[in-house]
Amino acid sequence: MANSYFQFKQFTIHQDQVAMKVCTDACILGAWFSAKIPQYTTVLDIGSGTGLLMMMLAQRSQAAIHGIEIDLTAYKQLKENTSQNDWKTRLKVFPGDARSFRFPMQYEFIISNPPFFEDDLQPADDREQTAKHSKHLTLDELVQVISANLQPHGAFGILLPYHRWEYFNQLATGASFSLTEKLFVRQSPGHPFFRAILHYTRTPDDFAPTFELTIRNATGGYTPEFVELMKDYYLYL
Repeated sequence: MANSYFQFKQFTIHQDQVAMKVCTDACILGAWFSAKIPQYTTVLDIGSGTGLLMMMLAQRSQAAIHGIEIDLTAYKQLKENTSQNDWKTRLKVFPGDARSFRFPMQYEFIISNPPFFEDDLQPADDREQTAKHSKHLTLDELVQVISANLQPHGAFGILLPYHRWEYFNQLATGASFSLTEKLFVRQSPGHPFFRAILHYTRTPDDFAPTFELTIRNATGGYTPEFVELMKDYYLYL
């Protein structure tokens, strides 16, 4: 059974009411972009879940960060988590469907860990299905939501299964976004890549550098690169 909470260095994530618990790849997403947004003043997290990404970004920036969550039970936990930290005055959360919700502004940065297993076997539990699968928000719809709610000079970041990144990139470039960098993540040196983190802007750019991150070394310990990325967040690093 998963723990009812996950303790970070500067905040706590309660997760007993949500289908999707804190996971390593989501933490990597938050940490990677937290170092890239200090210049941004407004951020939107689409599909906020527990509020993990909102608080990771808030810890290392002065941004005003909004989040939206469609599952009402998860929204209640999101509201609880975002109201119990040092940055609560900069965090605001909304219940609702991002496809139809009228946000109070366009944002300078949008981040999302979406329900991305569109073509995989779906779980029986409805809430887990909504959290993990694109039943309520397809990747194509997500691109449209981002485009509608992102400022012209803005950027966005997304976490995907590795085997889906090229398909998503076609959708994003078709909507006039340009890939500026990508991070491919593997569990260990003996594993293939299993996650892709992508960074987009609307500024045309023909060069998108590729970075790689391996979480654990051959003996099972964390790699120096992973420790460096997560040391501001994980308790025992």
